[in-house]
Amino acid sequence: MSQIVLSKDTASPPDPRDLNAWKGVWVISEPAQGEFPAVTAELLSKGRELSDRLGVDLACVLLGHGLPEDQIQDAVSRGADRVLVLDHPELADFRDQVYGDVIAALARLDRPEIILAPSTTTGRAYIPRVATMLETGLTADCMGLDINENNVLVQTRPTFGGNLMAGIVCPAHRPQMATVRPHVLKPLPEDRSRKGSITRYEPGQDLLSSGIRVLESIHEEIQGPDICQSDVVVTIGRGVESEEYVNMAQELASLLGGCIGATRPVVDAGWASENFQIGQTGVTISPKLYIGLGVSGAIHHTVGIRASEIIVAVNKDPNAPIFDMATYGIVGDVKQILPLLIKSIKERRC
Repeated sequence: MSQIVLSKDTASPPDPRDLNAWKGVWVISEPAQGEFPAVTAELLSKGRELSDRLGVDLACVLLGHGLPEDQIQDAVSRGADRVLVLDHPELADFRDQVYGDVIAALARLDRPEIILAPSTTTGRAYIPRVATMLETGLTADCMGLDINENNVLVQTRPTFGGNLMAGIVCPAHRPQMATVRPHVLKPLPEDRSRKGSITRYEPGQDLLSSGIRVLESIHEEIQGPDICQSDVVVTIGRGVESEEYVNMAQELASLLGGCIGATRPVVDAGWASENFQIGQTGVTISPKLYIGLGVSGAIHHTVGIRASEIIVAVNKDPNAPIFDMATYGIVGDVKQILPLLIKSIKERRC
């Protein structure tokens, strides 16, 4: 394993318009000190697909301090050909200026044609800085990625208030940069037989200086079940019409070993916590079973459920958009069908 000192002067800035000067695909990992981040595994799956299509290698960039060797090897087993490791005490605490400067310096040296990063709190904070420093474009909160006939990255994301899905390209500049929401992609199975190279970088002090000093990090404890990790999500839509049926939906979710979700109108009405809001302004989920009760299927909600394995929709409007993507659909009044579902499940368990 080699080690390279990285600074602002390590490499001269390449021309972002010189398309031939950039090659390869990067996935920047979500910072983590323990287990390999799930969102990074998801991105590596798509990165592997894109790099194979382009005939280039896939690199995973890991930043932090005291990074476990197992985590570095996890990147290879999840699809990376190369792992670029930046391990330094000054990277232990996230600071957007430092992370942005370090990533931009490394990109100038390694010159990837595509950079993918998670659309998380940290990713959204520093990736725009990287794009600005590299003088290129960035598409945030992507729901899909593909390669077109010209070998250009097509980045799909909601637009016009979530009413349309737009395919965005950056044909004249490199790198092409995108952030992707968690739980949109499916990770590859681990393959411990895979081999990959590991390169360690030592970030110079000129990249680590910042006017921000982290005094303390406090991890918020989420109350109740984690909707993003639940295998079953029973979602309440506007068609439920009454808080009484919200409680019944919670009962159904409990019977199925899952948790409730909600559309934005339900959260705005105060019937459910914003922690359970699904969609463009909420979370993205990938449960084995999604049940939508009175959910119309507006795109700003459905962008958050596309990765669900099975979608069951209950709505009295036979033309509701949710039925276009549902695995199973029930046309009927939620207020009548929900009690029958609960009763049927209870009877089967007696």
